[in-house]
Amino acid sequence: MNPIRFDERVVIVTGAGGGLGRSHALALAARGAAVVVNDLGGDLKGQGSSASAAEQVVAEIVAAGGQALANHDNIATEAGASSLVGAAMQQFGRVDALINNAGIVRDKSLVKMDMADFEAVVRVHLMGSALCTRAVWPVFQARGYGRVVFTTSAAGLYGNFGQANYAAAKMALVGLMKTLKDEGARSGILVNAVAPVALTRMTEGVPLSQWMQEASPDKVSAALVYLASDACQHSGQIVTAGGGYFAGVQVVEGAGVRAGAHEATAEFVAQNWAQIQDMSAARAFANATDALVTTFGPTSP
Repeated sequence: MNPIRFDERVVIVTGAGGGLGRSHALALAARGAAVVVNDLGGDLKGQGSSASAAEQVVAEIVAAGGQALANHDNIATEAGASSLVGAAMQQFGRVDALINNAGIVRDKSLVKMDMADFEAVVRVHLMGSALCTRAVWPVFQARGYGRVVFTTSAAGLYGNFGQANYAAAKMALVGLMKTLKDEGARSGILVNAVAPVALTRMTEGVPLSQWMQEASPDKVSAALVYLASDACQHSGQIVTAGGGYFAGVQVVEGAGVRAGAHEATAEFVAQNWAQIQDMSAARAFANATDALVTTFGPTSP
């Protein structure tokens, strides 16, 4: 196939001052994109700020002959998300793709967690992604084109001890992505998600991090670049990427078992639990309507 290029394209990458975001920004710029590098420059908990992180990435891109703009807006606020998109439009006159990558961690088990920390993590990951997407959506609609990539996580898809806030936000992004897939279809807006596995400052010291030495951020960026490109014609998809491994991820439902007219009792559920949880004939649904039609429609089992 022809090389994937982003010439004359403009891409916003949030949380691009380091780690995965920096890798995404550099990879996109290397393929011709003008990149808006957004980063508050705070620590892993989202505290503090510094302009240097975003500006350093911009300097790297410019030194390599690319175009980039540093941005320090707080994407977890409506004003910040709007300002970010406005800055991109003012500088470059267009936006073609949005990479929702910004995130923080404040890990503790739920019972020990200050709920302000729960809310802060959800606000950055979920609300930040929603606000930025909402801000850029009219730009995409006007042009009949757009690419949005959300960043989910194995913690959200499968759970992870001590990360109730992070996992909740990351799984919520899947629901958001699946809904926006339908809402953007008529406007040529494709919406997908990547679940990265990479050794960054966010994953240093976590269990199994010693196994991740080959999981450099650039290997995740390979999937991200594809999802943000013209070459991608898919929407509503999740791909996990790490260390050269790529796999599709789906939320599926088993074939299930149907109770008789007067058999839908707790005892019926208990007695048929193994069949209810059998995933040998699992299926994925396009959306909630598809699931309901399949389950309750005239051709349902």
